[in-house]
Amino acid sequence: MTELATRAQAFGLIAEGVAAGLSAPWRLYLARGCRYLSLSVGDRDEWNAWRTHLGCPEMSVRVYDAGGEIRRSSMAEVVLDGCRISVELVEEVSTEDLERLLVVDPSPAEPEDR
Repeated sequence: MTELATRAQAFGLIAEGVAAGLSAPWRLYLARGCRYLSLSVGDRDEWNAWRTHLGCPEMSVRVYDAGGEIRRSSMAEVVLDGCRISVELVEEVSTEDLERLLVVDPSPAEPEDR
């Protein structure tokens, strides 16, 4: 991947992803006065595809209460030649989803031979 000299090139990188078949982000934010580009995507598959396209090795996941709804925010960032690009996914999760994280999967590690 080439380094980004301008924010216009950062947008070009996003356009290349869409042209290559990635879903267009539902929100694209360009901060005024600094080199920061943020895109929000709709689901985990899109988030992983954009992370791969942009080469975002760093990520953070945060679970929080948003007025009675539990949300999980997944963020991945990469800095290319001084331009910070982030990909974010916000998902609503239920307490059942959280409880499943605490239960050990009883299924075998490998599929059984049939």
